[in-house]
Amino acid sequence: MTVLIAGCGDLGTEIGLRLAELGHTVVGIRRSADKLPAPLLGQSVDLTTTQPHIPADTNLVVVAIAASAPTVEAYQAAYVDGLRNLLDALDAAQVVPTRMLVVSSTAVYKVTDGSWVTESTPTSASSPTDQILIDAEQLLRERMPHASVFRLAGIYGPGRERLISQVREGRATVTANPRHTNRIHRDDAAAAAVHLLLRADAPAPIYIGVDSDPALRSDVLEFLATELNAPAPTVSDTDSERGGDKRCSNALLLATGFQFRYPSYVEGYRALLAGEGVRHP
Repeated sequence: MTVLIAGCGDLGTEIGLRLAELGHTVVGIRRSADKLPAPLLGQSVDLTTTQPHIPADTNLVVVAIAASAPTVEAYQAAYVDGLRNLLDALDAAQVVPTRMLVVSSTAVYKVTDGSWVTESTPTSASSPTDQILIDAEQLLRERMPHASVFRLAGIYGPGRERLISQVREGRATVTANPRHTNRIHRDDAAAAAVHLLLRADAPAPIYIGVDSDPALRSDVLEFLATELNAPAPTVSDTDSERGGDKRCSNALLLATGFQFRYPSYVEGYRALLAGEGVRHP
């Protein structure tokens, strides 16, 4: 049986490597398949414009497409057009995967009061790009109703070190009204995806992928400043509402038996600062 990973970037590649280590044949789709590490097999396909080839024995499908830019056009091309091309290709090949997991985002929750968010919290867009994510989820539900959506918060890890750079360079700022932030280490996101794909029980339609500590952004930055022996973040007059203020619950994911390697930003960032977790370019 073949596992097909549509959108084999950093996260998709890590998922693929973990599945390959378990003995699965993994085919990764990305624009330049020559960038994929062995033992992943590659297809060079731009999903935003082209349907991929679907191996007849495809049993599991992961969709981890990422937009090329934070614009409406790029989001539409990646998350809606890319998903539609994949679904059309599955239909044309008459392949119905046993499990299909599609990566989305907790950005679909427009919550700004610091309250808890679960899989049952209604979605609401705070921007046109967030609405496109909601549209993509609806497309999936219409075309592949047994698929699962995996809504991830901010992914950090090797190559995703924006906050570390801001603190190290003295550019980190906090607002006078601290907001909660949610995150997940790349390795935990990949491990959770594999866990959900392979567990015996039927999956739920939606899972939230976050660690167990929805911390204030100021706490995370101050922790990094201490670890790096860098200046504390400065207070900014600008109070951006980007990302809202919400605490995302991972209770449903934990109920499946999944265990986090990095249950909070403390363990995750300390491992990252120590150089752990680098698996591929």
